[in-house]
Amino acid sequence: MNLPFDPLLASIVAPLAVAVAIACGLPKRWSIRLAYVGFALPALLALHAWFHYSAQPQVHGYAFLTRYSTGLDGLGIGLTLGLNGISLPLFVLAGLVGLAAGLYAIQSTAERLKIYLMLLLVMQAGLMGVFASVDVFFFYFFHELALIPTFIMIGIWGGRDRSYAAMKVTIYLTLGAMLSLVGLIALYVKSGATSFDLITLREIIAARPLAATLQHNIFALLMFGFGILVSLWPLHTWAPLGYGAAPSSAAMLHAGVLKKFGLYGLIQIALPLLPLGSAHWAHTLAALAAVGNVLIVGFITMAQRDLKQVIGYSSVMHMGYAFLGVACYSVLGAGGVVLLMVAHGLSVALLFLLATSIYHRTHTFELTEMGGLAQKTPVLAAFFVAATFASIGLPGFANFWGELTIFVALWQFSHCLTVIAISGVIISAIYGLRAAARVFFGPPTDAFAAVAAQHPPADLNWREKIPALILLATLLFIGFWPKSLSAPLNDTLNTVYSAVAGK
Repeated sequence: MNLPFDPLLASIVAPLAVAVAIACGLPKRWSIRLAYVGFALPALLALHAWFHYSAQPQVHGYAFLTRYSTGLDGLGIGLTLGLNGISLPLFVLAGLVGLAAGLYAIQSTAERLKIYLMLLLVMQAGLMGVFASVDVFFFYFFHELALIPTFIMIGIWGGRDRSYAAMKVTIYLTLGAMLSLVGLIALYVKSGATSFDLITLREIIAARPLAATLQHNIFALLMFGFGILVSLWPLHTWAPLGYGAAPSSAAMLHAGVLKKFGLYGLIQIALPLLPLGSAHWAHTLAALAAVGNVLIVGFITMAQRDLKQVIGYSSVMHMGYAFLGVACYSVLGAGGVVLLMVAHGLSVALLFLLATSIYHRTHTFELTEMGGLAQKTPVLAAFFVAATFASIGLPGFANFWGELTIFVALWQFSHCLTVIAISGVIISAIYGLRAAARVFFGPPTDAFAAVAAQHPPADLNWREKIPALILLATLLFIGFWPKSLSAPLNDTLNTVYSAVAGK
């Protein structure tokens, strides 16, 4: 089915137009009604792209490919939108997590709700643009568009230590963004290309590969720049602090989607264009990910007693698996990373949503002050346990396929690192199941019993169930039918990476 308009452009313009309408003084009632449209339309268009992708004609490996003049064509900057097998899963992720985060925000009791929704809508527009952009300039531009509201929302609507968290997040992510920008500009300049268009860059670099030393240096800039944005150890400390302080919907969008920008850049741009640089830095990246993200951060996660910090550090730890997949320098590893990015984005967004729902009923994030909540809120307990199982990588959930594929690719790269990575599954099970047990099962603590006596906790209402169901249903759908994403992903990776791995 062909729409009478470009679905990719509409998915960017719709939330941005609603944000502008709210900024222009739209009454609160109409602001909320339009916000539903601003979040729902990108999700529906993303689903349309997903289910009609295979029927679309492919141009240079992209479906829905459309070029728009920006008036800067003389500088090589033009808005080109399209989806290939790598960007399609993440475009769908952005639409669905954005819808869940938006619905949760609309029903929240946030102060200055109109401004809050406006910033989330701008963030949503940027996220859709990141994964729809074929032009490297706009790929970076849309990331910055989505990133700026994050700083503002943490600083204004954040929780404990929000000022310090906003400052630290701003410093780290600005540094990462600047390093990656230098790397992207260097790639453009040294390639001799006259356009930032990724299709053109691939053709030129395939015909005239960059020198080995140049590839090493540019890849280092991209690896550490994107690495900071994804929370590569030891440059990860901004993430748990930022997510702990961020309001729920902002944490859902950033941890679930925007954090994938760096990994996506490595998979879509760095690995295929800089194969010698990728191979040169592979073992360094793998060592940082395995020892730092998986082991060290995993043990730190086990020591946390704050529920939001457990989820924040868990997110950092699971990015270690993704970096290991990148380090494998193979089609199989890259495919596993994309699957894991989608699965992790859905599960971590669900966990942040449920953590806030738990806070509304217990008035604390401290695990030592909870207990026995399952007796009062069985539906909430079922959602949280399911989300925990997904995060651990249990079969039946999307996370299983991402982790399994990475482990298989990693075994071909290093047996030792594979053992370390698999040990991370045990660590995840320990802190995940312990958190679920302390919150929901066993006798309630005296502190929680006192709170529950005055304010008896209610189970999830439909305003909370609907966004949670969107995320959980997608995790299960991909878990039972991974081919819905892996088929187009394999086609693209085998084409784009043909010069990389020869596999």
